Amino acid sequence: MSRPHHDGSELYVSDPAPALGDTVTVFVRVPRGTGVSRVHMRWVRDGEPIFTSLKVDHRRGTDTWWRAEITAHNPITRYRFLLGTTSGVRWLTAYGVTNHDVPDSTDFRLVAQPPAPQWARDAVIYQIFPDRYARSPAADRRETPDWAIRARSWDEPVVPGPDAVRVLHGGDLDGVARRLDHVTALGADTIYLTPFFPARSNHRYDASGFDRVDPLLGGDRALERLAAAARDRGVRLIGDLTTNHTGDAHPWFTSRPDFYYPGVSWLGVPSLPKLNWASAELREEFRAVVRRWLSPPYGLSGWRIDVANMTARLGADDRNHEVAALLRAAVHEARADGLLIAEHGHDATGDLDRDGWHGTMNYAGFTRPVWSWLRAETALFDGLGNPEELPVREASALVATMSAFAAQMSWRSWEASWSLLGSHDTARIRTVVGDAERQHVAAGLLFTLPGTPMVFAGDELGLTGGGNESARAPMPWDTPDSWDTKTLGRYRDLIALRRGSPALTRGGLRWVHADGDVLMFLRESRSQSVLVLAARASADRLKLTGLPPGTTLENLYGGAPPLHIETDGSAVIDIAGPAVQVWVIP
Repeated sequence: MSRPHHDGSELYVSDPAPALGDTVTVFVRVPRGTGVSRVHMRWVRDGEPIFTSLKVDHRRGTDTWWRAEITAHNPITRYRFLLGTTSGVRWLTAYGVTNHDVPDSTDFRLVAQPPAPQWARDAVIYQIFPDRYARSPAADRRETPDWAIRARSWDEPVVPGPDAVRVLHGGDLDGVARRLDHVTALGADTIYLTPFFPARSNHRYDASGFDRVDPLLGGDRALERLAAAARDRGVRLIGDLTTNHTGDAHPWFTSRPDFYYPGVSWLGVPSLPKLNWASAELREEFRAVVRRWLSPPYGLSGWRIDVANMTARLGADDRNHEVAALLRAAVHEARADGLLIAEHGHDATGDLDRDGWHGTMNYAGFTRPVWSWLRAETALFDGLGNPEELPVREASALVATMSAFAAQMSWRSWEASWSLLGSHDTARIRTVVGDAERQHVAAGLLFTLPGTPMVFAGDELGLTGGGNESARAPMPWDTPDSWDTKTLGRYRDLIALRRGSPALTRGGLRWVHADGDVLMFLRESRSQSVLVLAARASADRLKLTGLPPGTTLENLYGGAPPLHIETDGSAVIDIAGPAVQVWVIP
């Protein structure tokens, strides 16, 4: 808390979504004792850096707040701060304070494009893999298609292997509708459905059409019924669209060969031919697909785009941004508050902050650093594509990784991106971390750090699985004795905490402490500030400074006693772990 700070949240930027040409006020917070006597802003206009000196706006407690105005002159206007101190000059960029020059890619950013819809910032996403979530009585009457193997029972164990994607457990959309009360009781308000289009696999990422809902899921009318039931409960639906490839059973593959690259498929899988977005007709087809399912009677609230990182990219061809912009325009034509989220398994930052994807599934900047800090000793795998086992890292490495990725995107793209502990494509978080207590710490980070939290259905029950098919076991509705009800209660409480805390949905982020087993940070908004402690194990007592002198911080979550602050602004915290604690700052 003793370092100068700026981020893109409401405390530091007067308008995070300016129109081109608007003037925005920005602030830098400088704590006492940093030796800062001068603050300058360097911003870039038409490629040329310009310096402006900041003025002191006000003082609050031990902090001095410096102010400057900046014009959103370009679609992306980059800026950073030069600090004059008693020990020399320092740069303040989105990566933090440095005493050396750093690339412009770490600059703060004003983005003069329409932002993600307002509702997305407060959302809690619940991911459902339809075949494994819940089934309706109608599922028993449906014929098994020629490509599929019918599971003997709903609770039949999922066995990885070459035939695993052919095994149907019979989950359908009416089954999802029957279990909506579980979603709302958890506190989630947005369901992300993996693909519901017809295909020749249980995951349906090999679409054989985009013009109808798979009859195995109940067809179009089942999606209508689910959408209506969800609306009645205030729950939004987000679909999943494959724009990089289709299945080879798609009619386009034979009728429109110009829609594909000849002989090219996704990662060399012949049944997944790669789409060629040079085709104007293909673009119009997808515009229609996007608009149709976002419109009544279905009314989806947006799309998650499968392997968005590969879409419209092959060798020298790179039309990825064109396609992202086209899809976003189509989303907004159907509904002004539509959301467009891109899947990237690695660094997504180069594809954000334009007029395309609102955000990404933040595997690189959230999932993997959390896994590496909290992994179990026996988790000898990486799970996100690397050939080495998942490394064990300290809390300082978690902060360094998250900061490095956050520094390469605007604050609003970070907020709109989905933070997740796992998905249908990864191991379950319980398997990665090994036990319920470390999962609790992981969930604490999920619901208290910036980003939109996404829960893979079943994580809240403590389900396990080592990856892909084994992590896609059916929800154990008929065996409630197998549920980890303590974990379920923790997820409910953490979601309620997030929903009731403006600091956790609108606040900025200041890292306070990161060393070994212990991580602490502040989330601060105009109306509330909270202090968060996450510990993967018990540790030595920790002394904090720079807190409001003579105050008492009441505990909001975790059960720790109130935190009494001395007259010098210091406090000593006992670290018991694994644990998550949240205190509110008066």
